[in-house]
Amino acid sequence: MRYGGNTSCVEVRSRSGAVIVLDAGTGVRELGARLVSEDVKEVFLLLTHMHLDHVEGLGFFGPLFDPECAVHFFGPRPDEHSLRERISGYVSPPLFPVPFEQVPGRPTFTEVWEDEWEVGGVRVRSTPVQHPGRTVGYRLEEGGRSLAFVPDNEPGLDAQSGVAVAAGADVLLHDAQYTSDEYASRVGWGHSSLPDFATVVKAGAPGRAFMFHHDPSHSDERLEEMLVTARQLTGRPDIELAHEGLELDLN
Repeated sequence: MRYGGNTSCVEVRSRSGAVIVLDAGTGVRELGARLVSEDVKEVFLLLTHMHLDHVEGLGFFGPLFDPECAVHFFGPRPDEHSLRERISGYVSPPLFPVPFEQVPGRPTFTEVWEDEWEVGGVRVRSTPVQHPGRTVGYRLEEGGRSLAFVPDNEPGLDAQSGVAVAAGADVLLHDAQYTSDEYASRVGWGHSSLPDFATVVKAGAPGRAFMFHHDPSHSDERLEEMLVTARQLTGRPDIELAHEGLELDLN
């Protein structure tokens, strides 16, 4: 397996060493174990939304169980319930054996929508995107460099969705889950077809663009076929496939 594996989770380190985590899919378990081994005592966890594939690793995120570690949650208010209530409901019985109130870490919660703030010297902007339920994309900027993270987005229902986040970013990680044929029977599911991925890339003109949020039914060979198509549709031979363990240096 070259590309698949865990569900969405990306670690970002600022110049000051601040730890920012984008989404908490299954990949956050292994990341959390490493952060505990490094004795990290503060984590900024930015959630795009509350769908299970983006939060299912939370109950196994080591820093939450370190009484000396502050885990700062950011994310959109899911519905009539608060971000804290929804996370607490997931990391509690009957879905999890330990009630969230007994988790020994020191979590805080900040609800965001169309907002800007700073963490560890990094300027963060959240922007709503087209996806079932309240969902945002994130743009992180520091020292004139920028990363855009839009793992779930359906430009097929709104051609401008995600463009503002992607515009001029040095690196874009963007949903590219479906072929055109697959998307025809999945309209409204909240994800991008390859032509829609190309629309965002062309309009946003990021320095580097990565196809992200791969469909779990796609083999490595299928993804590489989709990569060829994406390069043709964008007119950019430098389009890349995100993969497990990918490391990027924005400096």
